[in-house]
Amino acid sequence: MAAVDALHWTENEDANRLLAVDPLALLMGMLLDQQFPMERAFFGPFLLSQRLGRDLDAADIASIDEEELITLFKGPPAIHRFPGSMAKRTQSLCQFIVDEYRGDAAQIWTTASDAAELLKRLKALPGYGVAKSRIFVGILGKRLQVAPAGWEEAAADWPSIADVAAFEDVLELREKKRAMKEAGETNA
Repeated sequence: MAAVDALHWTENEDANRLLAVDPLALLMGMLLDQQFPMERAFFGPFLLSQRLGRDLDAADIASIDEEELITLFKGPPAIHRFPGSMAKRTQSLCQFIVDEYRGDAAQIWTTASDAAELLKRLKALPGYGVAKSRIFVGILGKRLQVAPAGWEEAAADWPSIADVAAFEDVLELREKKRAMKEAGETNA
């Protein structure tokens, strides 16, 4: 997957490398990116991997006892502001990847015929809506050079994590999002 060595969205270089090379970590980070600081959301997959003591694996996470996974999410530090609900969403995401893509998260985009199909697949993921799916298409196209036909039109047309090339840009993006919210602008 890695068209780049790292996605510089956290203050931890190991976490940034994991996001670039592990499709499941990237999908999980995007899932966790809601009602929580972006840099902490994208640090979550690395933190979970550390707590598990092994690489992230969709089948493995799907099979973990729900209460055990919630405990892992609680930390400290917590993987998310809402550890219980986000642990359950993460487990649902992993189960969906096992059921639909034989546990291979990258198949979501490597086997999509075009951006319309990719967007449809992303929207079907537990915890992903239209906006999150469009942002993810942008991440694939802008950061990882995964560019199925029509990706530019399917990608988010507002400032998002897909536009972040360096960690310093996270703060700038946060300010843009705050200004958009104050102006009453919403994501499609």
